[in-house]
Amino acid sequence: MAHLYFWLNIASVGVPFLFSFHPKLKFYKYWKFLFPSIAIMMAIFIPWDIIFTKNGFWGFNENYLLGSKLFGLPLEEWLFFICIPYACLFTHYSLQYFFPKFKLSVKAVDVIYIMLQTVLIATLLYNYNRWYTAVNFAYAILLLGLVYNYDKNILQVFLPSFLVILIPFFLVNGVLTGSWIEDEVVWYNNSENLGIRIGTVPIEDSIYALGMLLSVFALMEYFSRKKRI
Repeated sequence: MAHLYFWLNIASVGVPFLFSFHPKLKFYKYWKFLFPSIAIMMAIFIPWDIIFTKNGFWGFNENYLLGSKLFGLPLEEWLFFICIPYACLFTHYSLQYFFPKFKLSVKAVDVIYIMLQTVLIATLLYNYNRWYTAVNFAYAILLLGLVYNYDKNILQVFLPSFLVILIPFFLVNGVLTGSWIEDEVVWYNNSENLGIRIGTVPIEDSIYALGMLLSVFALMEYFSRKKRI
């Protein structure tokens, strides 16, 4: 199981990368929007990751790593922020291609937005002293607010895809957090989160995924619209 984290990244992105050149999907045409968007997202999430790792809010099991680090983060963690968004956004655009009507109504978005923001804000207020919960939920609250007011259509198409994306995301994160293997690849300090897990995955990871992926998708939409203008 040595180098497991590295191979999880490669396995996650392998098929999406190969099918990026499919004559119908042509996902490679989105690269000019995708990679700058991933870079901007990483400019937010990597410093966050470095600080949390340094303070012991989470960490990594050396038994599953290559051993190379940059700014205190394993090489695999850097790859995570490239491979996973790539695979997830490929999934989103594939769903949109094959199921163009796979989207929510404006009314549904309004209801989901209000409910989600209510839960996030209430949870944040009661758990402001838990760093992972607080920072994670605060970022999601701000991001959702910005996207909702900028263009609801982004949430109309993203939210249903996100529910599908959560399935493989939780499978990968399940392995990283100790499912089906002897020990955890990534460990969490439960005093800094809610202590609620879906299998072995902290509930906060779902909101973390929402923030990470919505950041990339919203930026892609912004860049593509600027290109058309």
